[in-house]
Amino acid sequence: MTSQFSKKSEAWSARFSEPVSDLVKRYTASVFFDNRMAEFDIQGSLAHAEMLTAQNIISAQDYADIQKGMTQILAEIGSGKFEWLLDLEDVHLNIEKRLTELVGDAGKRLHTGRSRNDQVATDIRLYLRSAIDNIVTLLGDLRSALVDLAEKNAYTILPGFTHMQVAQPITFGHHVLAYVEMFGRDTERMLDCRKRVNRLPLGAAALAGTTFPIDRERVARTLGFDEVCYNSLDAVSDRDFAIEFCAAAALIMTHISRMSEELVIWMSPRVGFIDIADRFCTGSSIMPQKKNPDVPELARGKTGRVNGHLIALLTLMKGQPLAYNKDNQEDKEPLFDTVDTVIDTLRIFADMAGGITVKPEAMRAAALQGYATATDLADYLVKKGLPFRDAHEAVALAVRTCVDKNCDLSDMSLEDLQQFSGLIQADVFEVLTLEGSVAARNHVGGTAPQQVKLAIARVRAQLK
Repeated sequence: MTSQFSKKSEAWSARFSEPVSDLVKRYTASVFFDNRMAEFDIQGSLAHAEMLTAQNIISAQDYADIQKGMTQILAEIGSGKFEWLLDLEDVHLNIEKRLTELVGDAGKRLHTGRSRNDQVATDIRLYLRSAIDNIVTLLGDLRSALVDLAEKNAYTILPGFTHMQVAQPITFGHHVLAYVEMFGRDTERMLDCRKRVNRLPLGAAALAGTTFPIDRERVARTLGFDEVCYNSLDAVSDRDFAIEFCAAAALIMTHISRMSEELVIWMSPRVGFIDIADRFCTGSSIMPQKKNPDVPELARGKTGRVNGHLIALLTLMKGQPLAYNKDNQEDKEPLFDTVDTVIDTLRIFADMAGGITVKPEAMRAAALQGYATATDLADYLVKKGLPFRDAHEAVALAVRTCVDKNCDLSDMSLEDLQQFSGLIQADVFEVLTLEGSVAARNHVGGTAPQQVKLAIARVRAQLK
């Protein structure tokens, strides 16, 4: 009988009458992208071996040999000396073959009571759990950098927009804190997703469980899982956790993209609200004056990439019957690329946020355009006793007059303003200033500098 690991490395040669073609090997192999899970594969295998020993399924000597062999394999992988073989299809068989070469029969006994189906499902969860922890840390770094930027600009005034039209004055600190809130929700989603990632499928074997007296809860404790997956069919075929992660990642990138759009607009010379540090920008091959915000632009583009991975995984799973199918090999590249893209983007954006130079004069000049304090004048009239709809109409007429005269509301004299309502008195100019406008919104969630500082303190407490 041909050994499972023959010289030709035909893993399934005992079952088949002819070898797999080279084209099929390349088509079906995953080793050159799933080898990033090697550390987690070894981690899961050692926990499995420890349980097999405790249950008297393999000997203590076998376990010691497996530990010794895995230590050497980890060293070989870390040093780049490990040889990944296409013939062995994936990371799991490559490691098992090398282990058997090093420790003999003990390596062959390691796979007792498990299948590659529950093995790979465990590896992916271990890998993704680690990635989520990294992403949560990076989200915290980005939020911290944005909070620093907001604190420096708690009193900096710029126009707030709706429909890309000047709406009301706000503080730049308040505007930045909006993204802090978005990335805070992203953190919550990642942590919530982690709960469903952190369930152990190992022990489900191929699909029905195993006849060996295994202790799945012991393995779960060893690997730091919160609980086991309770149905063997679902355990090996579930990829909900990967889809959920990609959905949360897509939202992170959506928020990154919204922020990127504003950075690009703000950096444009026609707006000129900010400048981005040179290390995040590039020039032009033909126009020497150009400074292009390449990082925000590329991040905006990479959002579509991550969104595509989410759709790919949803499509991958939509027609699969229970239990495991080879289709699921296609879950890894979208998942891995999503992790890489999000991690790289968050790391760069946390650095970039610290390299933003704010131009308060340009922001203030823009806030003086578009009659940003019109709502304040309407509120002023309401407080004087005029119904809001009447106040709205009176201020609309005042704005139309300003448009005709090419002036701002604050430029009009008291007598001019009184043409629109006799309730207007000299104190009206206090509410028509930009500072008065933002300071008046002094409530939780408002743009007043005092509220910006309180919001910063709240977020800093969260980040500790």
